[in-house]
Amino acid sequence: MTVETGARGDTRARLLTTALGLFREHGVEGTSLQMIADALGVTKAAVYYHFKTKAEITEAVAEPALREIDLIVDEAAAQRRRGAQIDHLMAGFVDVVVRHRVLVALFSSDPGIARAVEKSLHGAESFKHRLMALLAGPEPDTTAVVAAHVVLAGIALAGGSPELADLDDDTLRAQLLEVGRRLMGRPRQRPRE
Repeated sequence: MTVETGARGDTRARLLTTALGLFREHGVEGTSLQMIADALGVTKAAVYYHFKTKAEITEAVAEPALREIDLIVDEAAAQRRRGAQIDHLMAGFVDVVVRHRVLVALFSSDPGIARAVEKSLHGAESFKHRLMALLAGPEPDTTAVVAAHVVLAGIALAGGSPELADLDDDTLRAQLLEVGRRLMGRPRQRPRE
């Protein structure tokens, strides 16, 4: 990697971090490319060098978390036992929610992020179907489908909740996983010694 490529990658990463902070403060619609440039201390042209539109920035902000969830779904599907699939999916989903708290909060409250998520998930229906099939099972009844939706939405909403922002990551992770496991009828996990 050349110095120029490294600097360009660093600028791009700083741009995405700055954009996420501004999205949190002003919403996607309330954040302009000029605001992002000003916060970075660069020209608007410098922002355009990396991204042509705010929509591209929004998709790039959401993309790492979505890629992580997609990988977790693949790994969970590779598990042999249904219980192991659920456990792997829930633990991974909780980890992503905790690691990307600010972004997750925006997923549920900002239509601009929601649009970016839908656009980023090229096979959105297939992805949602695979996710739900892992949690609800191959031939789910209505209760299983509702439980799977409650678990995913509840974990995401609670994980991104401003009221829980003061919880440290480990505590939030443990609590979200425990509640999710209970809702899915999974046995309590024994503490590691």
